[in-house]
Amino acid sequence: MLKMNSDLALLAPAKPFSAHLPIQFEGVHLSFGKHLIFSNLNLEIGAQGITAIMGPNGAGKSLILRLLAGLLMPGQGSVRFNQSNRIPRDQIGFVFQRPVLLRRSVQDNLLHALAIAGVERGQRSLRAGALLDLGGMQHLAKSPARKLSGGEQQRLTLLRALAAKPGLLILDEPSASLDPQATALIENIVLRASQCGVKVIVVTHDQGQALRLADEVIFVHKGRVHASQATDEFLRTPASREAKAYLAGELLI
Repeated sequence: MLKMNSDLALLAPAKPFSAHLPIQFEGVHLSFGKHLIFSNLNLEIGAQGITAIMGPNGAGKSLILRLLAGLLMPGQGSVRFNQSNRIPRDQIGFVFQRPVLLRRSVQDNLLHALAIAGVERGQRSLRAGALLDLGGMQHLAKSPARKLSGGEQQRLTLLRALAAKPGLLILDEPSASLDPQATALIENIVLRASQCGVKVIVVTHDQGQALRLADEVIFVHKGRVHASQATDEFLRTPASREAKAYLAGELLI
C-alpha cells in the first residue's frame, strides 16, 4: 500500500478545484421529448469531501451526474462551477456503473489514459506503475483488461479516471453488484483520492456505503431534491417524508 505522501503526488488534482465555492444547479430544466425530468431544479453540492446522491430508481440521479459532467445540457437554467457556467471537463473523472475498457492489457489501458491526459511519454510507465500499486493490480498489469473479473474491471476503470489527476471524480454506482471485498477495494481508493483533495460525487443505493464514504447526502425523488444533509443526520433523521420512507425500504411511487 502506498504511503500518503505518495498518494498526494499521484492523486492530488492537477488543477486546483474550488476550495470554498459549491457547485450549483440553478433553475435547471431537462426533458426528453414530452417527458419532463427536471423542472426548476435547484441544487447545491459542497466543493470538498464526498457527496452521495441517493434516491429510488428513476429519480434522476444519474442525469444529475451527466449534467454536471457536461454530457447533457439543460434546456433552461445552468450548472455553475466556481461562479462559471463552463464545466471544466479536463478536471472531471467519470466512472460509469458498467466498465468500458479498451481491448488492451491493464497496463496499456492506463498508459492510453495518461497519454490522453498529456503526461510526458517518459513519465507514463512510472505513473501507470504507481496507479497499479494504488489499486493492488500490479500482478494483472499484462492481463487483457476485458478478461478481468467485474470488480477488477471497475477498479481499473477507477484508476484510469484518476490518471489525469482530476479535481472532480464522479461515480455512478461504482460497486453495484460487486462482492464486499471488491467494494472495499474500490471504496479505499475513493477515500484516498478524497483525502488528497479530489472532490467526489457518488450515486449509491447502499446506505452502508454512504455512511462509510460520504460527508453529505442529497436525496432526490421524481426530479426534485427532498433532503440535503450531513450523512449521519440524514440516516438518523431524514428531512423529508419521502427520504424517511426510502430509508425504511418502502416503495416510492
